[in-house]
Amino acid sequence: MSPRSKILAAAVLFSSGGAAIKFCSFGGWQLAAFRAAFALITIFVLVRESRRGWTWRTVLVGVAYAATTLLYVQANKHTTAASAIFLQSTSPLFILLLAPLLLGEHATRRDIGQMTIMALGFGLFFLGLDQPSATAPNPALGNVLAAICAVTWAFTVIGYRWLAARGASVAAAAVSGNLTACIIALIMAQPLVAGRPVDWAVVGFLGVCQLGIPYLFLARAVPQVRALEVGLFLLIEPVLNPIWAWLVHGETPGPATMAGGALILGATAVRMLLDARKTAGDTVVA
Repeated sequence: MSPRSKILAAAVLFSSGGAAIKFCSFGGWQLAAFRAAFALITIFVLVRESRRGWTWRTVLVGVAYAATTLLYVQANKHTTAASAIFLQSTSPLFILLLAPLLLGEHATRRDIGQMTIMALGFGLFFLGLDQPSATAPNPALGNVLAAICAVTWAFTVIGYRWLAARGASVAAAAVSGNLTACIIALIMAQPLVAGRPVDWAVVGFLGVCQLGIPYLFLARAVPQVRALEVGLFLLIEPVLNPIWAWLVHGETPGPATMAGGALILGATAVRMLLDARKTAGDTVVA
């Protein structure tokens, strides 16, 4: 596979999470526990860097990752797949607020413009809630969990940059995070239920194909592809995620959810294109 094909495949596999989580009849905690277990084994086996360089820093960042993956599962169990993924996509808004304090990285005018539009989209999710349904029984709670998930993902991304600046292993943090998530979720999931064979198949798919293999694809492809292309290809995930939920479950997000998602994705795409034009202009001048 070419590097771009790997990124495209990773985005498509990531996008299957919402529909698959809703298809599994396990409770959120049990599903999250075994999803994390399959993911950590997959990453540990396939990504060589994950087996070395473990420090207290990787464990600390792993805690933020664990919170993200647990919240993502719980959010999808309560609200629509569209709301869960669109709200998680607002993580740059929180990175903007946290980066000056944690990394010493300050926002530009372009950052602030993008974040203003994303904040408007963020607000729409809480101004016009979706109606409860079989696949989204408590949209208000699910939206709150997804919003917190955006914050923990912001901490995770900042943590990855913190690790990379010190030569530590990001892959080790991912394995550590999945291990932490698995332990916490197993404790919360008691007593465990046997489930149907299809439930275990879905859990295995989520851990191996929806988390583990896409991580391997990104780790191998990102160094060979421009950042703009990576970002644009990965926007396929939040676009496809609600489509799979609609095809599999007939789940239809409300107009406020779709409008909020359009603002969030549109602001991100426009920002990427403007940055690409600026970079190209600077190169010509140089």
